[in-house]
Amino acid sequence: MNYIVQGIILSVFCIAGYYYSFRSIARQKEAIAVLLLMLCALALRVYASSDLYLHEWDERYHALVAKNLLDHWLLPTLYEHTALPPDYHNWTLGHVWLHKQPVPLWLMAASMKAFGINEFAARIPSLVMSAIGVKLVFDIGKHLYNAKVAFIAAFLFSVNGLLIDLASGRAATDHPETAFMFFVLLSVWCSVEYVQRGKLVYNILAGICVGLAILCKWLPALIVLPIWLVLVYEKGKPLKQLVLHGLLLVAAILIVALPWQLYILNRFPAEAAWEYSFNTRHFTEVLDGNGGTAWFFFEHLRIDYGELIYLPLVWFTYKTIRFRKRSDVIVAIWFWIPYIFFSICKTKMNGYTLFAAPAIFLLASNAFVYLKDMAPHFGKYKWLGYAVAYSLILLPVRYCIERTKLFQDVDREPAWVREIKRIKGISIDNDKTVFFNTKRSVDIMFYTNCIAYEGIPDAATIGKLKMEGYNVIVLQ
Repeated sequence: MNYIVQGIILSVFCIAGYYYSFRSIARQKEAIAVLLLMLCALALRVYASSDLYLHEWDERYHALVAKNLLDHWLLPTLYEHTALPPDYHNWTLGHVWLHKQPVPLWLMAASMKAFGINEFAARIPSLVMSAIGVKLVFDIGKHLYNAKVAFIAAFLFSVNGLLIDLASGRAATDHPETAFMFFVLLSVWCSVEYVQRGKLVYNILAGICVGLAILCKWLPALIVLPIWLVLVYEKGKPLKQLVLHGLLLVAAILIVALPWQLYILNRFPAEAAWEYSFNTRHFTEVLDGNGGTAWFFFEHLRIDYGELIYLPLVWFTYKTIRFRKRSDVIVAIWFWIPYIFFSICKTKMNGYTLFAAPAIFLLASNAFVYLKDMAPHFGKYKWLGYAVAYSLILLPVRYCIERTKLFQDVDREPAWVREIKRIKGISIDNDKTVFFNTKRSVDIMFYTNCIAYEGIPDAATIGKLKMEGYNVIVLQ
């Protein structure tokens, strides 16, 4: 069956699923409506994840490190075996690999442990977390606003093309970015549950989730702290209780996030020190060629969330400043702090602000509901109100179709990956075989037990490797 046919079948499934989801929410059957959103979201992500090869940036690196973790869970390595001296200053050539925090890699490794070492197994955790995010957004939106706003926000989350691309490994920063967004979202959800139920266990869980988010993508996870403070603070409540519960939250964060930092500083001091300095340099330098103007992230808003997203953003910011409703302040913090911070940073990549996506969906859904409710009062221009309102959700749907390539017969298993996979069945598949002069060095090491490098060493080095018992293959 070609992929155009599969795309048509998926489209029919999703159209039916979303149709009955909207009908269910209209009948106040919230559980069924959200479940259908989650199923459609998962279906879209699974379809996008069906490529039978690792994507170039950055999935193949994450998958290879995760594969190597299966043999030593506390020793992340890129080059498991090194024929040439490793260089920890270059994150594409090192042995010990601390370029990313460990939680997303552990999740990928656990999935490959359960389902085998293959591309799809590496993507399963991201697919599951991204689908669960639909429910988390709905619950948070319902607490802050109402079921109508919450549902539209959850729908926008389910169809968002950037979320689909990252969860399926197609876009740079991929699985760590998806895990980071998920744990930030989960920590906000736990904070909401803590406020609603008054049970201290949810406050502790919120801290644990922030700690896990730090172990995905480092300190931007602390965005949860001001959100938590606005959520929890109420006039008349004892300040002592607020401080104690805040300290408990911070303690849970430290207990989860700190041990790994101390461990790598003690066991891999040179590599850890280099990576910490490398992270800091993102703020002052353009690294790996990933630069952009101060408006980089705001320019990408129209691509990732629909061309009209600036209208609800301006409107929402205005009403937040004027009326200062707590729910609006929370969403504004969730959006503006990450976007301002990463706009100041010199290094820029589109996925860096992904954890603010739930806030964007909430402010967009606010605008949709407001315009839809107010359109009848616009007189002869009510058509314009409806047109703008529905464009806020139809433009992201169009982008979803483009990103998932639903109606394109793409090559899911290119010739180059089939050639690499054939190595697995022949006698040279071992750690004493070294390939040189290949742009697929990381892929070769994921699919086989061989070592591979992009460049070609000098004749003396090749001779030395042969003397050491290596089977040297220089590809043409």
